[in-house]
Amino acid sequence: MLTRRDLNRALLARQLLLERSPLGPLAAIEHLIGLPAQAPNPPYLGLWTRLRRFQIEDLSALLTSRVAVRTGLMRATPHLVSAGDATDLRPLLQAVQDRHLGPSGRERLRGADPGPVAAAGRALVEERPRTLKELGAELNARWPDAEPAALGAAVRAAVPLVQVPPHGLWGAVGQPAYTSAEHWLGVGGGPGTTLDDLVLRYLAAFGPATVQDVQAWSGLSGLREVTDRLGDRLIAYRDEDGADLLDLPDAPLPHPDTPAPVRYVADFDAIVVSHDDTRRIMDDRDRRDVFGVPGVIPGTVLVDGFVRATWKITRRKGAATLVVRPLFQIPTRDVHDLTEEGERLLAFAAPDAVHHDVRFNSRR
Repeated sequence: MLTRRDLNRALLARQLLLERSPLGPLAAIEHLIGLPAQAPNPPYLGLWTRLRRFQIEDLSALLTSRVAVRTGLMRATPHLVSAGDATDLRPLLQAVQDRHLGPSGRERLRGADPGPVAAAGRALVEERPRTLKELGAELNARWPDAEPAALGAAVRAAVPLVQVPPHGLWGAVGQPAYTSAEHWLGVGGGPGTTLDDLVLRYLAAFGPATVQDVQAWSGLSGLREVTDRLGDRLIAYRDEDGADLLDLPDAPLPHPDTPAPVRYVADFDAIVVSHDDTRRIMDDRDRRDVFGVPGVIPGTVLVDGFVRATWKITRRKGAATLVVRPLFQIPTRDVHDLTEEGERLLAFAAPDAVHHDVRFNSRR
């Protein structure tokens, strides 16, 4: 039986948050199976908080050299992944894309056949990168009865699209422009990565976990068949509620009393959305604060391994302020550690600011 703290320390270790990792950024991205990338900056912050040595230009170089890309994968949301994972994982997650478009999206096509729409959209984005708004507007000239947004969504569901720089670079603004993964990377689909491989990689990065956890992270369903097929390649545990947990035999399981340093976790980070049961990282009472705004997941603060605050950086008149909003009373020793770590975060994220400040708002 594994306790909540057992699961917490295992998750932190596998997410490179128990101690900063010597891995390079590309190796870390592949170990983590990508980083959520709904905005340009969070992947940079996610790597900074996990790696011993990381600079903004390290990730920018991966993006501009096409070694890493931003594309829709798990849960049909944008993720920063290696070029290899972009092509290998997308076929496994096509069902997620199809479900994301859904009956309502098809209804808004007003009779337009998704197949020809996707083919026309692919030709347009391979001619030159386009935003989804531009893509929908151009396709609307051919299918005037359809809603432009639905036309763009139909292309995104059927065609593996990647965001092209400068979007995705640190501090980028505006809507992303897309082209196809095949056009950008010069390769087609992956060399046979399977759902078995995906589940094993998930457990290496997020386990131990239930089948429901893997499904919540990926957006896929019906994965019990996969875990049954893996059989002796997995070992089994139970959590405190009696739920069945699966894991890799050689994956790290640190002692539950292992010290966990304070960490500033990026907006949208997978650590808070990677399990159906999030209690290994966050109290149920705090879910409303973290997930209160649909489509927005703020940066979170880990104290003793658990989410205990949210954070954001504000800029004004040359000053950068890291505002920490506690979800409960943070002990004085942890406030000191958070202040020091916050100053390091500001030095990374706002090096041009003439003044840095770490401020703690009143707890709720």
